[in-house]
Amino acid sequence: MALNTGQPKVLVMHGPNLNMLGKREPEVYGTTTLKAINASLDELGKKLGLLIETFQSNHEGALVEKIQEAIGNQNGLIINPAALTHTSIAIRDALLLLDIPVIEVHLSNIYKREPFRHKSMISDVATAQITGFGTPGYTMALKALAGMIH
Repeated sequence: MALNTGQPKVLVMHGPNLNMLGKREPEVYGTTTLKAINASLDELGKKLGLLIETFQSNHEGALVEKIQEAIGNQNGLIINPAALTHTSIAIRDALLLLDIPVIEVHLSNIYKREPFRHKSMISDVATAQITGFGTPGYTMALKALAGMIH
């Protein structure tokens, strides 16, 4: 259930290897660092009247636990599960526990990449999916989520 008290809260989650943005395959993922993405989301969140919390982990269980912590504590969720997009039923099942809008984000267009990346285990439980816009995809997701929350 979405929170109705105070400033709306949005959790932005980043999966495995996203802590290496800016260094990892810049031809695919760009040169912007995760720290810069999070800073821009925090700044935009303030303009949109949202309190932004960011979280990154290379561990599936940590991501699942953070999703569970969002129950009753967050008004919306943006998630880039990274490689776990294609394999994690655990993340999918955790997202099913939420009664808030969830937007799945991918920097690259997963449907134009290797065939194993074409299947998202969470796309059918997410409210929406943004893929292939690079780092602006996060901004697009936050603006869309603000509209859903307000």
